Amino acid sequence: MNLPLVILLLYAAVLMAVGLWIGRRVQTSSDFFVAGRRLGPGLIFTTLLAANIGAGSTMGAAQRGYSDGLSAWWWVGSAGFGSLVLAFWVGPKLRAVAARHDLQTVGDYLEHRYGPQVRATVAVLLWAGGLSLLAGQLMAMGYVLNVVTGIDPRVGSVIGGLVVTVYFTAGGLLASVWVNAVQLGVLLVGFVIAFPVILGSVGGLAPVVEATRDIDNFWNFWAGGNSGWIYLASLGPSFIVSPGILQRVYGARDDRAIRIGVGLNAVALLVFAAAPALLGMIARMVAPDLADPDLALPVLLLETLPVLLGAVALAAIFSAEVSSADAMLFWLATSLSKDLYARFVRPDAGDAEILRVARRAAVAGGVAGIAIAMISSSIVTALLIFYTLLAVSLFVPVIVGLYSGRVRTREAMASMVVGVPIAAVVQLTNLGGLGQFAAILGIGAALTAALAAALTGRHTSAEVS
Repeated sequence: MNLPLVILLLYAAVLMAVGLWIGRRVQTSSDFFVAGRRLGPGLIFTTLLAANIGAGSTMGAAQRGYSDGLSAWWWVGSAGFGSLVLAFWVGPKLRAVAARHDLQTVGDYLEHRYGPQVRATVAVLLWAGGLSLLAGQLMAMGYVLNVVTGIDPRVGSVIGGLVVTVYFTAGGLLASVWVNAVQLGVLLVGFVIAFPVILGSVGGLAPVVEATRDIDNFWNFWAGGNSGWIYLASLGPSFIVSPGILQRVYGARDDRAIRIGVGLNAVALLVFAAAPALLGMIARMVAPDLADPDLALPVLLLETLPVLLGAVALAAIFSAEVSSADAMLFWLATSLSKDLYARFVRPDAGDAEILRVARRAAVAGGVAGIAIAMISSSIVTALLIFYTLLAVSLFVPVIVGLYSGRVRTREAMASMVVGVPIAAVVQLTNLGGLGQFAAILGIGAALTAALAAALTGRHTSAEVS
């Protein structure tokens, strides 16, 4: 009997059962999209932390730790710094606007602030980017199942995709936040128990240092390989403007819930950031010739832990990928149903019809994510494409526009039309060796284009509230 496989399958069944049970309470689109705006600090904390600790924060960060060393801390650490900005500045202000005008999606805010043109443009852009992130989560699930069972990672991606699609489609955000609470418990228990056992099994940090001391910058905290402080600028903004995260902020019952819940999530991310980076570094010692660094974390767990504990730790990783995947399905479902269908295809659609379309959109997003996962080659590559597109397209319309009335439709559109193509070309072609700076260059270009549009146009300031 393959004990890790049995535990993973049972765990997947529990997640689907919880989602289906909660889904019976979802009767309106408000329940599905913003959980009735009744989430307190505890649920905000658990759902955000579960959503943020996904494929990138576990297997992706461990892969970076395996390849680049200690500077991989900045991969997850950047999410923590971005979350601090969201907790105390952007989040409360945006929640207040959403509650005042009954906005249920980021697209609702963009139309309220700029009009339908910006809403439609962002919805199309982020559908493409969102699918790449969903694919990255599903790829990570596939790798976990591959290490446990030996099945093709693509088959594992299909299994993971089915699990998350079933429970999310049933209950939307309301189901997601409760399932996330279960997932976070499994995740934290798995890592808290596994980390000291793994460290003890290799004799502590001293042998790891000795085995890797000759690798250039492997123990440099600030920069090593392709990792380092640069993630703060290229990834941090994504955790402030991500629709999957902001949607949860919309569901908060008040500003206090955001400051406490999102703030605790930020602190937890800053602490957690060290774990996957160090585990990847330990894997470099245990399996120095690993053909695929994406497998660093699951291989380490199976080779250094007792069977039962290894199974629990693998369930924790699987839990992390599933929780982030449901955040992406949430985003894709709301974008298609609210931002496109209800606004441009059927403006007179009733609540029940919008809810039905949202569930169908979740299924469509799950299927498309699985398809992309089956043809993608790297988790980190898939995630970086998403983070870059997200940060560049939304930085000016959401963050700058939230505080400056001078950002109108003209400036918002100019920022996306100029910034997104520049970032995409730089990242996909590694133009001039600047691929890792794509998000920074794109945001800079977006700000420049918005400023130029403001200086050449003639209009009054917009009402930000």
